[in-house]
Amino acid sequence: MLLAQGKEGGDTALHKYVLDGGPTMIFIGIAILALIALCVFNFINLTKTKYNPDDLRMALLDHMANCRVRSAIELAASHPSYLGRMMAYSLPNIDATRPEDLGRDGVEDAIADYTINESRKGMTWINYIALVAQAAPMLGLLGTVIGMVSAFSTLGETGQADPAQLAGDISVALLTTMWGLITAIPALLAYFFFKNRLNNLVADCHHNGEELLNASIQTVNQDAYLAKIPEGIAV
Repeated sequence: MLLAQGKEGGDTALHKYVLDGGPTMIFIGIAILALIALCVFNFINLTKTKYNPDDLRMALLDHMANCRVRSAIELAASHPSYLGRMMAYSLPNIDATRPEDLGRDGVEDAIADYTINESRKGMTWINYIALVAQAAPMLGLLGTVIGMVSAFSTLGETGQADPAQLAGDISVALLTTMWGLITAIPALLAYFFFKNRLNNLVADCHHNGEELLNASIQTVNQDAYLAKIPEGIAV
């Protein structure tokens, strides 16, 4: 008997907070499922392993510190991470005829060009979260309008404001608004969270790219660097 009562109470709550919202709740439900799927996808995709793995950074640093640029390019090209693809794209722009900076301008331009193209791809799935955040309140507003239109239609037919007859229409109006906001607020927070996460990962890759280039430049100009450091001061 208790089980039957609990089941009946669950069905009542389901109707009260979801099903009474009308057909618009179907689209809001789809938006909620899309938000969950997008968040899971971005959690899996936006990781340090896929963007800036430590093992690759250390291996590239060893190659660049010893001026093995071709080996560094081959290693980077064989790695599927963001850092690997970025360095495979930019390191061929190193100019050995300019030992003072190894053609830093060309390498940095290549890094910037690669970032523009790849960040656009990374932001695509994050922008879909923003789309959910914008669409959910509009769906809630649509349900509100549908409920209010139905309420006024009922009022016009009966000619009197009977709360029992208007309750269903008002329920549609309020429930869809509530669920639209419940969907939109987390979606907005998730959008900025993943956007900042992507920007931080890309910034770390840029920092490591500069570190790799500086390692080769310092090795090539090692004598010049050492010449600037005094051995000692005579007393």
